[in-house]
Amino acid sequence: MNSEGLHLHINYLGSSGVILNPEQAATLQSSLVILQHDHKFHRVFFWGKIMGIKGDYFIVQGCGNDEMVDRKTLYSSDCLTWGLLPHATTAMREQCSVVKGRFIGDPSHEYEHIEIKRIGEGDDATEEENTIMIKEEDRLASVVVNIDEDVAMVPRGAYFKTPHGTVQMNRMFEGLSVVESGKLQNYFHFREPQKLKEKSLLEKADMDPSIDFLDPISEDIPQGKLFYSTLVCFLCCKLVPTHQSL
Repeated sequence: MNSEGLHLHINYLGSSGVILNPEQAATLQSSLVILQHDHKFHRVFFWGKIMGIKGDYFIVQGCGNDEMVDRKTLYSSDCLTWGLLPHATTAMREQCSVVKGRFIGDPSHEYEHIEIKRIGEGDDATEEENTIMIKEEDRLASVVVNIDEDVAMVPRGAYFKTPHGTVQMNRMFEGLSVVESGKLQNYFHFREPQKLKEKSLLEKADMDPSIDFLDPISEDIPQGKLFYSTLVCFLCCKLVPTHQSL
């Protein structure tokens, strides 16, 4: 959610059961302005809130010239002090996937995971225990990336790809019509395309390469649900049922 319209649109997400109280909303609004200036971001988005046992994490993302590649994720527990999340590598995400349950709410907390490796074969085989310590900060970064890959979505035409390959916001885009907003094929995953290269030349014939450079959510299995009216549209993903896109 764009920081510029945060105070206008945040209440639309109240149907999810997770909201910001007036103090948090006011603090976040002013904090994002400072954050954008200090980090020299072109735009700043409020990503959402991840609830923990001892405290919650407020997540924001800032982007530079390329809105898809040049993007950084920050987190805070009080909407005032922000920390930069580490880059979630493939190895980090695989390691953090073994941690189950709720977040603690302390980024310095470490989870202990014991791996049992079998060495040798037959009767001579032995088992060796290996203890791995996983930081909650790394787990938080991994979860944010995983959710982004599954449910970060944008309407068709909201972004375009320049001849130089950078992805930028389309300032001429004023939103989808009521009819078009009810079609799943008019919403794209905002990530590197995974299925686009598999399409045939015939399938690409009616596509505009400047705006149809992402994967449509209509090809997802299972398909999500779409709720819309003349004022607002909600997209719900069955893979992450607690997450809603506005």
